[in-house]
Amino acid sequence: MAGMGTRLRPHTLTVPKPLIVLAGKSIVQRLVEGISKLCSEKISEIAFVIGNFGADVEQQLLTIAKNVGAKGKIYYQHQALGTAHAVYCAAESMTEKTVIAFADTLFYADFKIDNDADSTIWVQRVKNPENYGVVCIDENGLIKDFVEKPKNFVSDLAIIGIYYFKESEILRNEIQNLIDNKIMVNGEYQLTTALENLKNQGLKFKPAEVREWLDCGNKNITISTHKRILQVEQESDYISKNTKIINSTIVHPCYIADDVIIENSIVGPFVSVGVNSKIKDSIIKNSIIQNNSDIFQMLIHNSMIGSNTVIHGDVFELSIGDFNNFELK
Repeated sequence: MAGMGTRLRPHTLTVPKPLIVLAGKSIVQRLVEGISKLCSEKISEIAFVIGNFGADVEQQLLTIAKNVGAKGKIYYQHQALGTAHAVYCAAESMTEKTVIAFADTLFYADFKIDNDADSTIWVQRVKNPENYGVVCIDENGLIKDFVEKPKNFVSDLAIIGIYYFKESEILRNEIQNLIDNKIMVNGEYQLTTALENLKNQGLKFKPAEVREWLDCGNKNITISTHKRILQVEQESDYISKNTKIINSTIVHPCYIADDVIIENSIVGPFVSVGVNSKIKDSIIKNSIIQNNSDIFQMLIHNSMIGSNTVIHGDVFELSIGDFNNFELK
């Protein structure tokens, strides 16, 4: 999770993308909890590969690990040298059975990790495989090829960015080989290169198809993912007992946190409102509002509003980061 999250700016200018909150939980917390449900054994350690995000963010990550019964460790990627390089930054933790995940990916799945497989790669059928890295499957149900953004159709099974290795030292050593020999693609060390090399060396890769894959790439995709979370997870249909709702209507599903005041407004469906925010004389649909934000006399849909923001006026669609003050006329 060391990337800058440029596609989701301005929301990532003050908060790393994996810590953006959707329906009461950060993206990375949802990912960690989702992976933990697939593990038939207890997770002993979670290694977070990050940039220079600061002590507060690091403490949040360590708490996420602790909450699933694991020890948290922090590693740093100081240069953007590719996906394999990012993984290798946590080389010290690459021992025994390991799951590797890119932290802007959420999913729903109905399987348990096959501990007897050499490696498992999470995949999802997509309508536009030319936009993804895909896998091709042989007659035995194993992966025979990795193809990056195929121009001609070879498979519709896209790699979603989550991998399991029974012996992760094998992957660590192969990435070390890439780095030692400067085997790069477009100036970066790519994880798909390491996977292809390991396949050619005889490692057997098994696909595991997820039921649903949710991305958090840009603002519109993140709002769509947030909507799906509220549709699927009934516990997210939540209104805090410490919220004041005055002459207002809440259209479910919504997530409304502590100390929110909603007055003379219609909120929902598919809206999250963060702690200590205020909404008055407004209609809000299909939107994410973070903490300590005040919204007055607004008509909002398909929007993301950051924390500590004040907006007043009349508008239909917004993407506003933290610490802003707007009067729209």
